[in-house]
Amino acid sequence: MALYHKHRPQTFDSVIGQDHVVETIKQQILHDRIAHAYLFSGPRGVGKTTTARILAKAVNCPGGKGSAEPDNESECAREINESRCIDVIEIDAASH
Repeated sequence: MALYHKHRPQTFDSVIGQDHVVETIKQQILHDRIAHAYLFSGPRGVGKTTTARILAKAVNCPGGKGSAEPDNESECAREINESRCIDVIEIDAASH
């Protein structure tokens, strides 16, 4: 397993350096104002895929009421973490 997969943040609070993005997304989740699409862009290594995966978990496997953090214990969250969830498809546009 690649190092960046093994140590990828699993919650919004563990994402470093993208506070403005994380806070915006968390507020949208808390206020049930989730957009129908999100476009993450930027140079390699800034956390686009990580943030998108956490967002997918938060939307599909919500935690407790009043929390924007995803529930990392549910079957849905485990499937997303293991890249075997049929509802979440990761597309690598850089190499495809």
